[in-house]
Amino acid sequence: MPDSPPSLKNVAGFPDGEQLLTSLADHIPAMTAYYEVGTYQCRFANRAYAAYNGCTPQNIIGKTVREVIGDAAWQAIGPHVEKAQNGEVVEYTRETTLPDGSKRWIEVSLAPHFGTDGRQLGSFVLHLDITRRQDKERAMFESEERLAKFSEASTEGIYFHQDGVYTDVNPAMAAMLGYTREELIGRNALDFVAEDYRKIVSDYMAAQREDVYEAVAICRDGTRLPVELVAKTLHRNGEVYRLGIFRDIRERKAAEARINFLAYHDVLTGLPNRRLLLERLDSLLAMSRRHQNHLAVLFIDLDHFKTVNDSLGHHAGDLLLAEVAARIQGAVREVDVVARQGGDEFIVVLADLAQPELAASVAVKLLVQVAAPFDIDGHAVSVAPSIGISVFPRDGTTADDLIRHADSAMYLSKQSGRGQYQFYAPELSVRAYNDLSKEAALRDAVRHGNFELHYQPQIDVNGDRITGIEALVRWRRPDGVLVAPNDFIGFAEERGLIGAIGRWVLSEACRQNKAWQDAGLPKIPIAVNVSPVQFKTGNLVADVERVLRQTGLEGRYLEVELTEGALMSDSATVTGKFATLRNLGVKLSIDDFGTGYSSLAYLKRYPIDKLKIDRTFVRDIETDEDDVAIALAIVQMGRTLKLTVLAEGVENEAQLDMLRAQGCQEFQGFLLCKALPADEAGDLLRRYPHDDLAATQRMRAIRAR
Repeated sequence: MPDSPPSLKNVAGFPDGEQLLTSLADHIPAMTAYYEVGTYQCRFANRAYAAYNGCTPQNIIGKTVREVIGDAAWQAIGPHVEKAQNGEVVEYTRETTLPDGSKRWIEVSLAPHFGTDGRQLGSFVLHLDITRRQDKERAMFESEERLAKFSEASTEGIYFHQDGVYTDVNPAMAAMLGYTREELIGRNALDFVAEDYRKIVSDYMAAQREDVYEAVAICRDGTRLPVELVAKTLHRNGEVYRLGIFRDIRERKAAEARINFLAYHDVLTGLPNRRLLLERLDSLLAMSRRHQNHLAVLFIDLDHFKTVNDSLGHHAGDLLLAEVAARIQGAVREVDVVARQGGDEFIVVLADLAQPELAASVAVKLLVQVAAPFDIDGHAVSVAPSIGISVFPRDGTTADDLIRHADSAMYLSKQSGRGQYQFYAPELSVRAYNDLSKEAALRDAVRHGNFELHYQPQIDVNGDRITGIEALVRWRRPDGVLVAPNDFIGFAEERGLIGAIGRWVLSEACRQNKAWQDAGLPKIPIAVNVSPVQFKTGNLVADVERVLRQTGLEGRYLEVELTEGALMSDSATVTGKFATLRNLGVKLSIDDFGTGYSSLAYLKRYPIDKLKIDRTFVRDIETDEDDVAIALAIVQMGRTLKLTVLAEGVENEAQLDMLRAQGCQEFQGFLLCKALPADEAGDLLRRYPHDDLAATQRMRAIRAR
């Protein structure tokens, strides 16, 4: 009798064996069942299998496979069932839909069951729900697919390595290094690292660090590639991998180098700036102390460099500075330092000098080479350097002291005639300190308006009338001392203060003249001296327009006095300024005539009203025939050009008589009176008679007051 399908009764000799096996089957994580061969009817199913198919362990018995899983599923698994019914072991995976509508993935095993006679009785069915595993694998696949796509699209290098050996790289990394992907895979990562960075990279990998760091890679062509790296540790299938990012930072490194260069170098010339100069000078001083030798600092300033900027423009000035820098570098050794201090100032540090005097030979070489003509945009340009020299340890032991003392010596060079060199002397420090103190005091005076105007009348040579009055500035120091203009105007021009002082003088003089007129005093022009610096670089015309508007003074009662040097510049610019001033009614006079560039050419070119004979030609006019001849020539020149001629510094009647005899029309000086404060000058204007008394009587009355 053939074997029948298996029964769970009396299993392993246990009377309750069926219950035991059923309980065991219900508690295993797999879904199990048994189907009879031929009929395909279910003879056993654990609770999980039955529930999975929407049944109970009781009502699923006797149902066929098709009835349990449905027609659609039967169509999909039918071939597998047929194979199992034919004695084959079958394994497959399929997606199924549960009665509640949810989707699940199951892994199915069909194992045939044979009787003792070898006849197949049925098939064991084992289902494992692998949905979670399938989801993980799918997620991993999708993640890996996304990573692959991302790495291919990324412009940054991405790589995997295991124990330092590349297992994969993206195209960007291969391109950066100049290799193909296949050439990199299987190679040790350290093969592509610069030797001086290999320990850094090796230590990073060994410690499995995950912070960002920098290294240098070696490309296929041997070039060094600065890179930024970061790696993360990955675990998969019990193995450890490293995922890394490989970033080209050449542009960033170049930008950092540029920023660092700009922090320590002059942009125009490429020379070290003051910051780097001080660092290098400190280092060289330390060496000089150890070796007990000398070191020299040369402070170089270009004479009349501003003329190049004013005439050819700042572009030409920049080109000239760059050429000068190149010449200075070419005149010294590589161990020496050349720096740009700023503007047209350069500093040279001569290291390791056996004798201080050797600095002089270098200075001479620099004077010759820098003074040679330059070709700047097709123009032949020449500048002469003034050089000051200080020597370690004689003139100082610190960088600041040596630079400051070389600067003082340079100013001595300029004062001694320019285009030469001078060594520092201790007395220069005293002079520099005095100049600094004077500048500070003068700036304070500008800030607080510590100036006064004194006024000296101008009178016709016959003494009949006052023709004008000149405003002369005085500086009232904090100690009460009144400083004459000759003692501070030139200094103010050098230190850039003349503009502010000149504007104050112009404003105060016009205000005072208008106040006198409003008080009923004679309406006469007030003369104001204008510095050549103020005329050339300031906004004189705009200042005059503003002051006349603010004070209410008519332009015909203002006279602008200029020296001849102010006219020796661009004639078109001078003509334009003069034309605007004349349109305002302002009179124009030439002060100190005969001491500068006396020439009929500019007298004819510009609309000048008055010439003032300088006091140096009046002082000895009684005894010096040359002074007489010069005064006569000036008077005749003025008469020819229909200009008023005024003599300055007339101190006695003999001088006045000679000037009157030569045809001079006006004078001013101590013969009449010295320059007076505003209240005294107002009294003079008020008391000066306007009747027909003789001029001598009027003068005596004025002098006897």
